[in-house]
Amino acid sequence: MTETSKPLRAVLPSVDKLLRHEDGLALAEAYGRAAATDAVRAVIDELRRRLLGAGGEADTGEEAVLASAADLLAAKSAPSLKKVFNLTGTVLHTNLGRAPLPREAIEAMTLVAGGASNLEYDLESGRRGDRDVHVDDLLAELTGAEAATVVNNNAAAVLLVLNTLAKGKEVPVSRGQLVEIGGSFRMPDIIRRAGCKMHEVGTTNRTHLKDFEDAIGGRTALLLKVHTSNYEVQGFTKEVSDAELAALARKHGIPCVDDLGSGTLVDLTRFGLPHEPTAAEALAHGMSVVTFSGDKLLGGPQAGMIVGKKELIDKIKKNPMKRALRIDKVTMAALSAVLRLYLDPDRLVERMPALRLLARQADEIAATGRRVVDPVSRALDGIAAVELVGCQSQIGSGSLPVERLDSVALGITPSTGRRGGGAALNRIAKAFRSLPIPVIGRVHEGAFLLDLRCLEDVEAFVGQLDQLTPGRASR
Repeated sequence: MTETSKPLRAVLPSVDKLLRHEDGLALAEAYGRAAATDAVRAVIDELRRRLLGAGGEADTGEEAVLASAADLLAAKSAPSLKKVFNLTGTVLHTNLGRAPLPREAIEAMTLVAGGASNLEYDLESGRRGDRDVHVDDLLAELTGAEAATVVNNNAAAVLLVLNTLAKGKEVPVSRGQLVEIGGSFRMPDIIRRAGCKMHEVGTTNRTHLKDFEDAIGGRTALLLKVHTSNYEVQGFTKEVSDAELAALARKHGIPCVDDLGSGTLVDLTRFGLPHEPTAAEALAHGMSVVTFSGDKLLGGPQAGMIVGKKELIDKIKKNPMKRALRIDKVTMAALSAVLRLYLDPDRLVERMPALRLLARQADEIAATGRRVVDPVSRALDGIAAVELVGCQSQIGSGSLPVERLDSVALGITPSTGRRGGGAALNRIAKAFRSLPIPVIGRVHEGAFLLDLRCLEDVEAFVGQLDQLTPGRASR
């Protein structure tokens, strides 16, 4: 009688026996007895299916079964959210978490995450406090606003502002500003969900002040301007300036709201970057309320800032939706720490990772490239050619969409006899994604590019390349 012709009960070890094995006891200690039991049963069930199949063969030894159970438990217990190297060339990459946080923000998050904090407790009076107090004065000071509040992202900020100030009424907005952001999230949908009636004015490429004036009626609640942060209309174009729109709103006694989208607190030109409208500029031009993001050009955690006139901010804070959209203590700690860094503008670039990466010069990036090109070449010896190539990075997350930043990349071309290599190129990209700290690049013109603008931890990057083997790349 052959091994596979024996009854399965005689071939497959029992769950109880496996759990009493030295390796089984170790699994129960590491992952808990219930989880270890489930994993062992899952492996035995899979072995049973294979053995019952035509010509099925499998290693049913106790060590082999427990090794498979260990692999299953390790994969199940590993976090799905992990650190990666963003070498895509998009600095504020929405899919990769947007802005990296500064050390000060991480330390602040850790401090409050491990225990109690005065999130909504006034230490002076000993009574309940307002969580916004940790950031509202900072935001007001940095933007020149009368008051401020914060919610969990900028879409929520716009939704809350419109629901508070314009529910059941009309909101004129230029057709050229009806943006769609990532994930098919559209401004018209936000306006409708806020309970407002959208009134489109102008055309896609040209909107005049008269278009807004003609749209204002007895049911008009406010005028809305939306920054077209993720695209740009060029050529025969016209849009109404902040100052003109704000003046028109004042004339009719209604607020003017400016959704800056990405938003920034400083003039980026001081760092050699293209100009992007700031919240302070919008308020100085007469805007009543301005909203913007926390995790894009600001360089902080995901959050939505709302700044403007105190009378309007007070109304917004009283909206019941505010509680549903508020940020938690960890985000509040990180945001507060980031905003405090802006009080020292002379050291912003060195302390704020997002700005530092955006302002990084091509010669500095090339120096990083010279440190990594040989190790990567050795790791891909016989698989691909590796060279330093010039490329262009982009800011990302809808910020300055047509602007590009000179950068340097590792250009990796498969050794297939023709540029691109099709499947070979995809296998190499997958091999980099399979490293302990996954490396995310981009395919461009038949090569796999690793844009080095965002690579600062060279040692960690190079230190894992010994696991980028020809076998892994050829999966």
